[in-house]
Amino acid sequence: AAPSYADFDELVAAAMAAPRPLVVVLDGIEDPHNLGALIRTANGAGAQGVIIPQRRAVGLTGTVEKSSAGAVAYTPVARVTNLVRAIEALKDAGFWVVGAEADGKHLPYEVDMTGPIALVVGSEGAGMGRLVSETCDYVVRLPLLGQVPSLNASVAGGVLMYEIVRQRVTQDPSLVPPPVPKQD
Repeated sequence: AAPSYADFDELVAAAMAAPRPLVVVLDGIEDPHNLGALIRTANGAGAQGVIIPQRRAVGLTGTVEKSSAGAVAYTPVARVTNLVRAIEALKDAGFWVVGAEADGKHLPYEVDMTGPIALVVGSEGAGMGRLVSETCDYVVRLPLLGQVPSLNASVAGGVLMYEIVRQRVTQDPSLVPPPVPKQD
């Protein structure tokens, strides 16, 4: 059976109670492998949860669960009817909303992402919807130095989540846990 969805309001409250709030908002991810990879990376980056839209996006399926390598068991995923309203509620709760677009105005390291952050990653191909993009406080782009104009949604999301981690660890090195010893 597929995992159940978290309550949006409870996810936001739990995130804001955390020392370093981070939620990942996914706008129209359709590939279950991308959703699973993004949930797994969100867990690794310390996110308190993931928010997805109810329509025009993949939901929690067995493929998503498998692709997340079990992270769906530890990372709450809330499914909302209106993503723009959810983002506005995140802003009202105290989050700064950072969206990712190929033509974003800022580079990720130009934006302070050490406080409460809601990171928005758009769909494969189309990116964020216009209203979602307009609701963001910042829209960032990755500096792509090759010939391709964009990265896979899960890769771009992972790079940005770990820019948030980098900024937070730079500010507070004690966040990094000791390495896990190898088992023989």
